Amino acid sequence: MKKLTVRLVFIVVGGTLGLTYLPYLWNTIWTQPNPLLNNILTNFLLGALVLWILSLFLANAAMRLVDRVEKNLSKQNPMTLLFGSVGFIIGLLIAVLISQLFSRSPLFLLNTVVPIILMLFFGYIGARVGTTRIDEWRKVFNFRRREKETSPEITDAQPDQNYHHYKILDTNILIDGRIYDLVKTGFLEGTLLVPNFVLYELQYIADSADSIKRVRGRRGLDILNKLQSENIIPVEMYKGDFEDIPEVDTKLIQLAKKVNGVIVTNDYNLNKVIEFQNVQVLNINQLAKSLKPRVIPGEEMNIMVVKNGSERQQGVGYLDDGTMVVVEDGKFYINEKVDVVVTSALQTDAGRMIFARLAHANRGISDKPEHEAPNNNHHNNNHRNKSTKS
Repeated sequence: MKKLTVRLVFIVVGGTLGLTYLPYLWNTIWTQPNPLLNNILTNFLLGALVLWILSLFLANAAMRLVDRVEKNLSKQNPMTLLFGSVGFIIGLLIAVLISQLFSRSPLFLLNTVVPIILMLFFGYIGARVGTTRIDEWRKVFNFRRREKETSPEITDAQPDQNYHHYKILDTNILIDGRIYDLVKTGFLEGTLLVPNFVLYELQYIADSADSIKRVRGRRGLDILNKLQSENIIPVEMYKGDFEDIPEVDTKLIQLAKKVNGVIVTNDYNLNKVIEFQNVQVLNINQLAKSLKPRVIPGEEMNIMVVKNGSERQQGVGYLDDGTMVVVEDGKFYINEKVDVVVTSALQTDAGRMIFARLAHANRGISDKPEHEAPNNNHHNNNHRNKSTKS
């Protein structure tokens, strides 16, 4: 059925071209063409016959082209198709108005070729403007939002340049899950923006044959569903895409530049790349690191020594937040809780390390607990009594 339709289109186009251009051809060949040859029916049939013969060779290629166009259109957002069509029609109208200036010219180049070029050019420009500025067109046609924006209660002052309304979530931050806890605290403001290409990547991971990847992908989808269902903070989906960019990280950077947003991530490598792209990033790992409790030399703490250290006679313990504590002479107290005194702290990219020594290592004789003194005095008195009796 589709092939028949394509061939009918070829026949109709051929007949139309025959009616339009064959009279010029006959007049060029003969001064007075034969009326049996130069008439409406003959011109239409000859043009249709020529294009029908061409359709025998070009129908399959035309069908593949139609299938490709249908496939691409089915993937597009309806709003993209709507605004693209409106932009294309407006571009054609502008081209028609400009073409009126050349329509009365006797030159074939000006009255025919130039209007066709103008229609192609302005039609393409209109379609591109309609499909690449969808967010702006939505604001133009959303009258309620415009009324709210022009309300006297809302100031026209521009927000501070350090404020970014959109917080763009990447794949890793959704899999990590801590973004949900951070949102519940209320420290994030604005709107969470989840691009479609991030959602597709999560679905791909969730459908992976690897069980570990599958669990991580499903966890990310569960976190996204919780953020949307609980509605703690507005969550929007970005339906656009950057088809000429294959990498998801690069797409995130381009999206952040487009909407003036901030990328929320825990990816160390992505963080480094963003630093060179003039895009702001919120790294949850850096936030967690900055919120770890700080210690100062001389501070006492109680920890459990769990294993040997890398150096001789060292023991290693951990605070509740995972901070490593290296204890001098702690090797002899493995699996025991001991009081230690902080000697120094070292901050590294991997985290914070605390160095400490045993608290009783600094105690002298006078630092012994008071409950031991009576026992010692009693022992000395008994010793003197025995000496007197002897």
